[in-house]
Amino acid sequence: MGTFKSFEDIEAWQESRKLVKEIRKICKRENVKRDFGFVDQISRSARSVSANIAEGFESMTTAEFIQFLSYAKRSAGEVRSHLHDAVDDEYISKQEFDVFAT
Repeated sequence: MGTFKSFEDIEAWQESRKLVKEIRKICKRENVKRDFGFVDQISRSARSVSANIAEGFESMTTAEFIQFLSYAKRSAGEVRSHLHDAVDDEYISKQEFDVFAT
């Protein structure tokens, strides 16, 4: 795909791994880890971002790659929505949310 030799070379994939790491840290907090539904949903959403970038890169056509990048973007939006919930439930601060939102 293009000038990338592997999906690991794609900056968006690298950033999505950082996102997963930060989400995992949040999910390990005492006040969060007991909310199994929230932990499951936000973890799956975050992991879906990098997985879709990788899957799209490995596809056979540029059109498929673009389609999977669209899925990754949707998953990122889902993570952002869950982070709004995290603020509302006082799992994270508004300042923490703002770091994720940039």
